[in-house]
Amino acid sequence: MFNKPVLLVIAHGSRDPRHAATVHALVRRVRSLRPDVRVETGFLDFNIPSVQGVLESLAAEGVRDVVALPLLLTRAFHAKADIPAVLRDAPPQLRIRQAEVLGPSPLLLAALERRLYEAGLTPADKSSTGVVLASAGSTDPEAIAVIAEIAREWRHTGWCAVRPAFASAGSPAGFSRTEDAVRELRALGCARVAVAPYVLAPGFLPDRIARGAAEADVLANVLGAAPEVAWVLLERYDAAGVPVPAAVGA
Repeated sequence: MFNKPVLLVIAHGSRDPRHAATVHALVRRVRSLRPDVRVETGFLDFNIPSVQGVLESLAAEGVRDVVALPLLLTRAFHAKADIPAVLRDAPPQLRIRQAEVLGPSPLLLAALERRLYEAGLTPADKSSTGVVLASAGSTDPEAIAVIAEIAREWRHTGWCAVRPAFASAGSPAGFSRTEDAVRELRALGCARVAVAPYVLAPGFLPDRIARGAAEADVLANVLGAAPEVAWVLLERYDAAGVPVPAAVGA
């Protein structure tokens, strides 16, 4: 019997079946880490169950407290507009707290490095390796600034250089496409170049990142169900701090 708020992980959804499979793998890891917390998954688009459907089912069961956690790396349009709009339409008996997005977090940097080492690099390679921090992209100034700051912070951990890059069309001023960032790091004199996708699950834009990494020496996998990502989800859940009312007569 669960006595804590339900954790509702809200994913974007995709026509690519790898997306939902990765989200479900991550949620399974979260459940294994915190068996005392009920964890549900809802999708904004393309996949089922929908967020609205999950919320209605929870209300019908008598659930009252929910932490809605956006499965997003930056606080952009989906976190600021789409998800709040869906939550406003939730059954009124639900008390819902929207948790913060996953990034930025030192744990996510650790997950990025995990993926790079899994792809063949070692800690001894850091000083001679330039890294492309390849994100999906955004037009939101706050999200853009966060990606740039993550790249600066990561550079200070010992890499030869770190360049942010966007996969989506129309990259903002000062940001390169993945393939251009690879070439910039070559020109800078880095002995090898690695591409680290700062994305959670496979799909259209991660595939574009992979194509842009054709001239790189190393291409890491997406963050996916890395244990560090699961721990970030639980950190955000705990930080939301939704109180659970005492039972009548307790």
